[in-house]
Amino acid sequence: MIERLRAVNDVKIYSVFDDEFKPYGRVVKGYDFSPLIEYMRENTTVPSEGNVYFASVSDMENSEIFGKVRDGLYGGMPIQIGYCNGRNSTYNGFEYHKGSEINVAVTDFMLVLGHTWQIEDNKFYVGGEKVFYVPEGTAIEMYQTTLHLSPCKVRDDGFKDIVILPRGTNTPLENKHVLDGVCHDKESELLLQKNKWVIAHKDREPLIRQGAVAGLIGENKKLNY
Repeated sequence: MIERLRAVNDVKIYSVFDDEFKPYGRVVKGYDFSPLIEYMRENTTVPSEGNVYFASVSDMENSEIFGKVRDGLYGGMPIQIGYCNGRNSTYNGFEYHKGSEINVAVTDFMLVLGHTWQIEDNKFYVGGEKVFYVPEGTAIEMYQTTLHLSPCKVRDDGFKDIVILPRGTNTPLENKHVLDGVCHDKESELLLQKNKWVIAHKDREPLIRQGAVAGLIGENKKLNY
C-alpha cells in the first residue's frame, strides 16, 4: 500500500513506524483496542461525502479499555472516546490541542502533520508538513505540539478512525468572547472550540465559515491513492 501511495503522490509518504514520525508522536503498544475496532466496524458508517465526527460515544466509553487508556495513557485525567469517519483527501487545515491525541486506525489512512512551532504570526507555509501512512489496526499517540486534522483516505470507501482526547476537546466554546479585546496573545485568535486551535487554507470553506483563521499559505493540496 505505502509504495503505491508514494508512486501516485508528489510528496513523500512516510510510515508511522519510520524514525521521521518520532518528533510528532509514537506507535502505542500494549493496549487491546479490538473491542473498539469491532464496534466501529459493526455500528458506524462512512458518509457518502465529507466527514462525520463524534467527540464522545457512550458505547465506546463503556468499553473496558476506557479505564486503561485513561489511567495508563492520560495519567488518570478525564478523557473521551469518539470517532471520525469520512472521505477526505485534502490537507488544507491544521488543528492542535493541549494534551495528546490517540488515534486508532480502523482502516488504513494517511495523516498530514506539522509542528506548532512552525506557525509564525498565525501562518503556516505549505511545504513544511510531512505525510504519514497509518496501517489498519495501528494505534498512535500524537503529541500536543503536533499539527494535524482529518485523516486522508487511501481507498474509495473512505476511512474510519477512533479518536481519544482529553474530555471536552472539540466541543462548543462558551467563553471565547471573554478574550476579545482583552487577550493580546496571537494564539487566542486560533481558538475555535474547546481545546481546539485551528488554522485553515482560505479555500477550506467549512472551517473558514466557523471562524478559523485563514493562515495556511500555499497550494490547496490533495493526496492521491
